[in-house]
Amino acid sequence: MKIHEVLKQFEIFVTNEEKEILERMDKVLPLAAYNERERFVIENLVRKSMVSKVRQQNNTYMVVKNEQ
Repeated sequence: MKIHEVLKQFEIFVTNEEKEILERMDKVLPLAAYNERERFVIENLVRKSMVSKVRQQNNTYMVVKNEQ
């Protein structure tokens, strides 16, 4: 079996709460713009490679949804 055949069937499990936050992430926002619970969920999404977190020069972290 080739890798592209496997990847077509590969799906990352996402909870309802994670789906809700992903749907609301339509632009780049600072991580501080989210409440504590949302930040925890976003950190999980970063680990799943669903969201990217980038550090700016002034030590703030920006988050953006990855293309799926």
